Amino acid sequence: MPRFWSSTFLLLLSLQRVYASWPSRCETPEGKCDFVCDCSDCADEQNCGYSGKSFECDFEDAGVCGWTIESPGGAYTWQRAQSGDQLPDSGPSSDYTIGTATGWFMSVSAVRAESLQRSVLISPEIKSSSPTCRLRLRYFLWDSGNTGFGPTPLWASVLHQDSQEAVVWRPEASSIRSWREATIFLGRISSPFHIRLHSARSEGQNGDVAIDQLDFLDCALPSPPAGTNCSAGMVVCRSGGCVEQRQLCDGTDDCGDGSDEESCDGYHRCDFEEGLCSWDLRSFSKLKWIRTNQENISRSDPWKGPGRDHSNNTASGHFLYVTVPDSGLTMDWAAFQSPRLKPTNSSHPCKMVMYTHQFGPRSGGLTVLVADRLVYPVWERGGALGDLWVKAEVEIVSNYTFQIMFMAAIRDFDYGGIAVDSIMLSPECQLSSGTTTLEKFPNPPKHPCIDDPEKMCDFHADCAAAEDEAKCGDFSYAEGSSGWTDTSIGSQGWLLHNNSIIKEYLYVAEAAGQQLTEAQTRTPLLGPTGPACNLSFEFALTGSLDHIGELSVRVIDSLLGMTPKLWEFSGKTGAGEEEEAWQHADILIGVRKHRFQLAFEAHAVKVQPHAWIKVRNVRFISCHADYTPSVPTGLSCNFEDGLCAWYQDNSDNFDWSVVTGMDHTIGIGSSLVVDTWSPSLRGAFGRLASFPQQSTPTESCLTFFYKLYGPNAGALNVKLTDRLGYEVVLWTRSGAHGNEWHEAHCPVPQQHTNFQLVFEAVRSGFDGRVAIDDVVFLNGPCSIARKCSFEGQKCGYSSYGTVKWLHRNGHTTTTNGPKTDHTLGTEQGYYMMVNTDADVLPAGSTAVLNLPVRQGNPEPECVSFWYHMTGTNPGYLTVYMKPQKGAKLPIFSASLNQGDDWRHGNGNISSGLVGWQLEFEVIGSGSRGSHVAVDDVSVSPHPCENQGSKCSLENGMCSWSNIQNPERDKLDWERTSQEEEQHYPVPPEDHTLGTEKGHFLFFTSSDRTAANQNAWLVSPHLPLTKPTCLRFWAYKLHSSDCQLKVWKLSGGLIYELLIVNEVGRFWRHFELNITSNEEYQIVFEGIKGTSGFVALDDIEYTVGFDCATRDKESTSKKPDNTGGIAASVIVVLLLIGTLVALLVFYLRTKPDAKASSVAGGFSNEGYVAEDDVTVPPVQNHPMAARFNNFSVSAEVREREEE
Repeated sequence: MPRFWSSTFLLLLSLQRVYASWPSRCETPEGKCDFVCDCSDCADEQNCGYSGKSFECDFEDAGVCGWTIESPGGAYTWQRAQSGDQLPDSGPSSDYTIGTATGWFMSVSAVRAESLQRSVLISPEIKSSSPTCRLRLRYFLWDSGNTGFGPTPLWASVLHQDSQEAVVWRPEASSIRSWREATIFLGRISSPFHIRLHSARSEGQNGDVAIDQLDFLDCALPSPPAGTNCSAGMVVCRSGGCVEQRQLCDGTDDCGDGSDEESCDGYHRCDFEEGLCSWDLRSFSKLKWIRTNQENISRSDPWKGPGRDHSNNTASGHFLYVTVPDSGLTMDWAAFQSPRLKPTNSSHPCKMVMYTHQFGPRSGGLTVLVADRLVYPVWERGGALGDLWVKAEVEIVSNYTFQIMFMAAIRDFDYGGIAVDSIMLSPECQLSSGTTTLEKFPNPPKHPCIDDPEKMCDFHADCAAAEDEAKCGDFSYAEGSSGWTDTSIGSQGWLLHNNSIIKEYLYVAEAAGQQLTEAQTRTPLLGPTGPACNLSFEFALTGSLDHIGELSVRVIDSLLGMTPKLWEFSGKTGAGEEEEAWQHADILIGVRKHRFQLAFEAHAVKVQPHAWIKVRNVRFISCHADYTPSVPTGLSCNFEDGLCAWYQDNSDNFDWSVVTGMDHTIGIGSSLVVDTWSPSLRGAFGRLASFPQQSTPTESCLTFFYKLYGPNAGALNVKLTDRLGYEVVLWTRSGAHGNEWHEAHCPVPQQHTNFQLVFEAVRSGFDGRVAIDDVVFLNGPCSIARKCSFEGQKCGYSSYGTVKWLHRNGHTTTTNGPKTDHTLGTEQGYYMMVNTDADVLPAGSTAVLNLPVRQGNPEPECVSFWYHMTGTNPGYLTVYMKPQKGAKLPIFSASLNQGDDWRHGNGNISSGLVGWQLEFEVIGSGSRGSHVAVDDVSVSPHPCENQGSKCSLENGMCSWSNIQNPERDKLDWERTSQEEEQHYPVPPEDHTLGTEKGHFLFFTSSDRTAANQNAWLVSPHLPLTKPTCLRFWAYKLHSSDCQLKVWKLSGGLIYELLIVNEVGRFWRHFELNITSNEEYQIVFEGIKGTSGFVALDDIEYTVGFDCATRDKESTSKKPDNTGGIAASVIVVLLLIGTLVALLVFYLRTKPDAKASSVAGGFSNEGYVAEDDVTVPPVQNHPMAARFNNFSVSAEVREREEE
């Protein structure tokens, strides 16, 4: 007995070793890339064109899921890319997956060549795919350079193991600046294959073609169930998997091993590989069906033919096909028919399975008819169904010998056609030797009541009894419900229930399709529509299940294609199994400029009797394109009760949202907002358009309040568009404007035709907010705006003198004008300028720019502006305050060549109650190639700060500004308070007031923008000077990895003065002495990290005083002590003289070896701990610091607030 157990143990041990030596499927090549995770970590499905259990690829990993690139010649190629830091001039504004500049996608390079250049993105080898396999992807097609796409900017094919290639996807080459969604139906492929994404162009910009977010869906073949047997109603495959009974003998290898198509005795299958199988292609029509394959149709033009057959999924497989002949279309229908078949009955009907390919605008529809004594339809599918083979089933019961007839309608368009393949007739369809005598020929289809198809279903009755609107899907017409056409390609479809007892309704039922997609029914082409167009209907999701399914509404635009869902419902209406648990829905369709279709899409967990999804009483309300509803307030709107006479533009990328709790009117009401930090936002533009407005006899005024807030706020434009679509910009603002509401006045010129106004939010990045509120539209000119940027308008400014001031930008100016404006920092931005060249403005001649008369104010006001003066002697600029009574008073003057920089100027206005004008006067100096320009003129209701005074940030940013130079920075410093802040982390209080109401500047880290992006806050140009004292307070938590640096900008070079590493949870004080031998600016640079923020407050600079002297001066002041003050000044001067003498002595006696370290004239002594502040060491050689002529040092002192 012990020997027996010993032998048994040895046998088991040997078997275990043998089994252990066998490689598992996880480790074998056969288990690689077959859409089945054989390894526990799904390692066998990595880098297969997808990765992991989700079978998706978003290109975020540098390995791009194993895709490779083939680019003959190399001039044009696919590449892994990001959108970049700014809104790009070409390519997507972001990737699709993440929706920011940090996300990755695949796009093409720029190309300019005489011949067509090609590039192919190729997947790794995939073992096989199921009949339901489909690839959902997002693609981008935008002809940014208006060079034309050509015929083939993007398409997809499958390369089989035998090197046969079949086209599987051809998107419409329409240019749209947004990501679109598409599905590539791969179908059953039994041998290894590669997916190939092609692009071919001869000219185009970088990123014009792009793809992202690939999802492989339902691609695995059936696998054995977890239990031992297939569930009820299922049939076991030879491989152990399970398929439905209806999938047997249907012409498709659903099992993956062919076993579901083996026991099909008595079935008559025709795949057209060996001929016509008794199908007769003769017909009375001149347009004929032909037996062919894709290789015969075209091997070079992907737009011709269906691309592949159904039976083999290859280009060499045969099918029946009809399209527009090369000679042109003379008849628009074609037919073929079966041989004669014996009569059938309802218990043994003739069942036919077939696969149809209805692709492109040439596909007018396909109908199956039965011809016995009469000819009548038994199945039909209108229009195009997409680039795939669709399974259909027909049951035929006839008491007479009959024939099955296929009839196709073909339209005269550029591409497309109709194909039929893999026709399977059940054993009940038996050949007959009898004859058929038609008793009556069918009547030809009724001719449309109107010849122009664009007027069919345009919501306007053009025919008697509104015949042209009678079958468009509106149930209020007797035949309106018949306008809905089932376009389902899956196992669920839509049917119409219509009898005299129960009110008609659409419902979801089982269908013959094999795809695992939603049931869909569509209207004919509708529209265009007006702003009030509304879809009204009732719906019910009822049954015994707790969750019935989903129902949604979608628009399919004739140009834009499939759009996001407008409305969706999930779950159940009513409780229990209530049959009449109907709910009502109203959906705004709005303005649709192009023809479109409406679609109901649904998916039931189980179809009836367990679950019902039904729709009834469909109505189209107020949809005619020229109908504009009357709104009591017109364009004036506070958005508390809807959008008034404004609507969302459906041709843009995203919508404005109504947000409650952040309005201008009452603080807790509603305003319209675009949050560019929203992760769901995609694209570049969001537009809010007005209802069409009548022509105006005089100028009008649009006033509103707006916010532009955040480090990447983008821009807000007001545009005017006419009926032809021509647009002009009336008003624009961009960049950070603080977390506060600003009032805007936008003049609208007199209009001789109807027009619309548009608010347009433009993304420049992914971290900001644009908002509007309290819009008012009035007849008559605007009151004088407090700020004018000259974008699109001159704000009522007028000019007189020897020459006029000109409204110009960098594109339209003469050679000696500024190339960029100050507002936008681009060549597109506008300013006012006068050419001061001697030939234009002789010496002594004047040119005056006048602001309209402003009402006087008893309180001082600050006039602020930016000016640009270039030339050897550009002339004399003087700014005057000209009261209505009395002499004008100068408040600012300049006469020197200021270089190619915009400079800040300001002056105080004390007018009392007397009205006044602002005048910019330029007197010529007789110079050559010179000019004077001004931009961004503003009048603030508070006095200007004196140079050297503290900027508390309570009334704005004083003379500090964010720059508009993408070469220097990408983001902005922003002004806010803790009380106003709703989104960003900020200090609990400011430093000035020490309360949550106080304001400060901050710069934040965010995952919405790339790491290490920066923001520059710059001072005005400061004169060359002895030590200037810079003081400021900073706030930076220990957890923040943002950086704060202080620089000196001079002569186009920057010199690092201070690095603030760590501050703590309190505001802390910093001081720097700055000396410069030339004009300069102070720069605060924030550098983004991964988390946290840095904040600034109470920024102060005193020109001509070092920090120690300034301290003594401020602490020695006593009331009415003139002598003491004079004595103090004398003492200070003596001390300065002594210090200068000591410094000169020190420099003369210092060893030469150390001379270069103090070349700038001030030392790097610090009064703070090393871990709080870093003062960069002075480099021993200018080039070591990466700057030419580097010469700088700083004295830094920091004190913690007690």
